[in-house]
Amino acid sequence: MTGRIFDIQRFSIHDGPGIRTTVFLKGCPLRCKWCHNPESISPNPQLSVLAERCIGARRCVEVCPERAVAYRGDGKVTVDWMRCTACGKCAPECDSKALEMVGRDASVADILQVVLRDREYYAASGGGMTLSGGEPMFQPAFSEALFRAAKQERLHTCLETSGFCDWPSLKRLVGLVDLFLYDYKETDSNLHKAFTGEPNHVILSNLRALHAEGARILLRCPMIPEYNARKEHLEGIAAIARELPGITGVELLPYHRLGRAKLARFGFRPNMPDSVAPPERSTVESWHAHLRKAGVRLVQP
Repeated sequence: MTGRIFDIQRFSIHDGPGIRTTVFLKGCPLRCKWCHNPESISPNPQLSVLAERCIGARRCVEVCPERAVAYRGDGKVTVDWMRCTACGKCAPECDSKALEMVGRDASVADILQVVLRDREYYAASGGGMTLSGGEPMFQPAFSEALFRAAKQERLHTCLETSGFCDWPSLKRLVGLVDLFLYDYKETDSNLHKAFTGEPNHVILSNLRALHAEGARILLRCPMIPEYNARKEHLEGIAAIARELPGITGVELLPYHRLGRAKLARFGFRPNMPDSVAPPERSTVESWHAHLRKAGVRLVQP
């Protein structure tokens, strides 16, 4: 079986316990304004442009059938995103990798070959394989096949998911995933729709169903100043943690700007104003204190 990925990151330490290999799958049904992997949203391969790498060979201009590739006044490559169809013809002509296609098809065997290179590190650290994205459940059959192959190799497995998917597909993973890294983005359903494009009803329903199945769940909560980083949402996090006492804990993920730096590479415009900034350490500590006072088990990176 094959699926579409955009990266395999070895020696990851933030996507579950121990040292891990994280496989990033293409495609996501949500449109989070703070998305830190904008190249993951579309299920299709996309052109990436890093003009600072350009050496001015100009072969890319010659092969572009849409005349979307050109050169700026400083001699660096530029792309007219309104013309570009992401056909990929320019990228192989670019020796400096200023132009690259992001997103490729890979088989389960191809991916496991990479993942298993670090088996000894997993054994020593309690690590394993994590599927992330995008949203891995956007490709449910492929994700299931990857997890089945990993369990045959006796690897620890994690799924990083928004929970916005159909329940039968998620339920099939209960016996294959050792830890669900479950995003909880916003308590208020109307605000959830404003921030991500969808309400949170399905996400909460699936979270409760996973908990009822006895799955191990770590609730991960991105905290975005001027959006969901407010008292009402913290109280919502505490409420769902009390309702679901079997979860392993709550991890807060303070906003960072890494995703914003990627936007221009793919022809995207920012979804949030420049005023949105990473929170101060003291602010994050106040969030933690609020949740601890509410009796929430915190997991800090």
